[in-house]
Amino acid sequence: MKIHKEGYKTLAIILFVLIIINVLVFIFLCPCSFAREISLTASSLVFLFFLQFFRSPNRTVNYTEGQILSPADGKVVVIEKTTENEYLKDERIMISVFMSTWNVHINWFPVNGEVTYYKYHAGKFLLAINPKSSLENERTTVAVKTISGTEILFRQIAGIVARRIISNTAQNSPAKAGKEFGFIKFGSRVDIFLPLNAKINVKIGDKVKGTQTILAEL
Repeated sequence: MKIHKEGYKTLAIILFVLIIINVLVFIFLCPCSFAREISLTASSLVFLFFLQFFRSPNRTVNYTEGQILSPADGKVVVIEKTTENEYLKDERIMISVFMSTWNVHINWFPVNGEVTYYKYHAGKFLLAINPKSSLENERTTVAVKTISGTEILFRQIAGIVARRIISNTAQNSPAKAGKEFGFIKFGSRVDIFLPLNAKINVKIGDKVKGTQTILAEL
């Protein structure tokens, strides 16, 4: 299993802490083999949990212009018409993908084009599934103009556990569908804003896979 680079430091710290805990258990509870076994088992499970969270899968991307790929793994929790007030300033169809702690937490570009807008917002850490999180939580907003001239906006939103959003893009940089543009540590959400005439291919409750599921077509 390939591990994402964002996990190296976190996993090293967790491993160090778990080793210290087990050393202390072995020293102070030496006669009690049951306690040692419980400590080792619990530590292994904790480390495996964090290890799977930072997994980085290799995926083949088959993309056709006009498609909107899912930018994240997770579950579709919102499909609604709304007004995007930060940059586009018009009515859009918003699709929200909720990423639980069990999902891969890499984010990928959903389309080809050029980044026309990028902004980071500091904020709160409400539950990512909460509708207010898209306006109040820590987040980054990215807009990409496709080759056909349509702008697609998507937003990384931190959750109650997530405390760090990583974004590896900038304004005026190229965007390639299926290429990684960011990472969110622990439970979080990605909103994507599409034109009203987009053909939506998913429904609420669907599980989607980043770079593989076609959310919509222009």
